[in-house]
Amino acid sequence: MRALENPFKPTAGGEPPLLIGRAKVIRNFEKGLDNGVGAPGRIMLVTGARGTGKTVILTVFGDKARARHWDVIEETASEGLCERLVGELRNADGLLDRLSIKPSLSFAGASISLGEAELSPKRMPDTLRKAMAERLIALDKKHAGLLITIDETQAADRADLIALATAVQHQIRARRNIAIVFAGLPQMLSDLFNDEVITFLRRAKTNVLADIPIGDVRSAFATTFRESGMTISDSQLDQAAEATAGYPYMIQLVGYAIWDAADMRMSSTVTDQDVRDGIAEARTDLDNAVCIPELNGLSRNDRAYLEAMAAYDGPVATAAVAERMGKSDNYAANYRKRLLDAYVIRETERGEVDFAVPFLREYLRAHSAA
Repeated sequence: MRALENPFKPTAGGEPPLLIGRAKVIRNFEKGLDNGVGAPGRIMLVTGARGTGKTVILTVFGDKARARHWDVIEETASEGLCERLVGELRNADGLLDRLSIKPSLSFAGASISLGEAELSPKRMPDTLRKAMAERLIALDKKHAGLLITIDETQAADRADLIALATAVQHQIRARRNIAIVFAGLPQMLSDLFNDEVITFLRRAKTNVLADIPIGDVRSAFATTFRESGMTISDSQLDQAAEATAGYPYMIQLVGYAIWDAADMRMSSTVTDQDVRDGIAEARTDLDNAVCIPELNGLSRNDRAYLEAMAAYDGPVATAAVAERMGKSDNYAANYRKRLLDAYVIRETERGEVDFAVPFLREYLRAHSAA
């Protein structure tokens, strides 16, 4: 059998063959682009646990915008975000030359070159706003717009977010064709919504990427395997879908590993052994890519809190966790807060917590026992 290309893409940001359960989010974004300035989908927040496909969604959004002949700037929140944005805004195919803009600014009659003065924290909001306006004015002549996507927003410096939000707000008021999407962990929402300076983001369209229903996972597996030339039985599909628990990253890992197991045998027919081997390999890959890195940055007491949680099958009362640790409620609360802030755990109801990182409970059970 000629080797078939594996259709599953479990790499970071790799676009899967089927964006299971994400059609509504993508449709909201496309409607925003098509419905003009002021449409809700043009300011969007995308959030979810690690591995739910936030970066993939940003990639898809960029493709949708480019298909409409928009310019796209894709950034990740880290130190120097606004400086990088200014550089990208002003270095688009000779934009400065087309606009006859000299790379200098005037202050009180004195001219200075673009550089440290313009990019200083004090000047940054105004610099970013001007650079954004220049780019949009040039794009307007081509009847096009600009999409900016910011990944890992929870790591952004507050000053950068204020400068960026202010600049975008001014472009919207000027009726310019701009869209912006912020993606990040769920704590991003509380950070943005609670900031009195960035209040206009409270009107953003918010999309929470949740786990995918098992039935949808099964249908997607059936379509992907069979339309790509691989034979797989209904019972094998059931087993593969259940093994993912609906976690998007695990869906890609399981699909990839099962496909690869059959492909190694140079066969276009999946066997029961392929499914068992694929699921086992996917779990190992998930542990290495998600669970182990998550635990590596935690203290011994952080881990003790998680191990106490892992003794329960679902959400657990914080008082029960403290009791199992053999500590007071106040003592355990310190580690609960640290883990909540890191979004390793999440609060399900008042006084109850659960794991925010899928499969971490199972990993801790297996390895704590060892």
